[in-house]
Amino acid sequence: MDNNMENPAEEPEIAAEMPEEEKGTKTDVAAELLDWVKVLAIAVVAALLINHFLIANARIPSGSMEDTIMTGNRLIGLRTAYWFSEPKRGDIAIFLYPDDETKTFIKRVIGLPGEKVEIRGGLVYINDSDTPLKEDYIKGVPSGDFGPFEVPEDSYFMLGDNRHDSKDSRFWINHYVKKEKILAKAMFRYFPSIKWLADTPDYGQ
Repeated sequence: MDNNMENPAEEPEIAAEMPEEEKGTKTDVAAELLDWVKVLAIAVVAALLINHFLIANARIPSGSMEDTIMTGNRLIGLRTAYWFSEPKRGDIAIFLYPDDETKTFIKRVIGLPGEKVEIRGGLVYINDSDTPLKEDYIKGVPSGDFGPFEVPEDSYFMLGDNRHDSKDSRFWINHYVKKEKILAKAMFRYFPSIKWLADTPDYGQ
């Protein structure tokens, strides 16, 4: 027997090791993917928090606010607008519909807490004034009568700009919106174009 013949049992095992460069590449890709997942998760959470606590992103389903806001428009409302201040006459507000709070409406603030609101011939009179509100934003020529109605404290009387096609305080069972039910103040339209909505109208009073 040849004593120089190697014993197969003594042969070292050869491990198929991955090159260091390939190991590093795969580790880097995994780390980068994990970073992107974290960024995406943070962005989603931040968007949900912002939409729930800071802004209201609304799509307009009807023509009740034409020609100020058109059907299909999209706008942003500020949820913090009334945290430290009161709604003003002329503000466009997003709120829970008082007759069915599962629905969200958008209208213009017309009557303030404690005021007497009366509509004669389509014109709005506040507190028995001889002069109606100057409402240059109204679509068409308004008509019809309503009231007089005294707005409860901490509540608001809402009307649409398109008075001929608006289900608003005139027709609700509950003719007013409590401040706590106002979700946001409309600030600007962003689709189909940018339009600022937050300015207070000049009512000539």
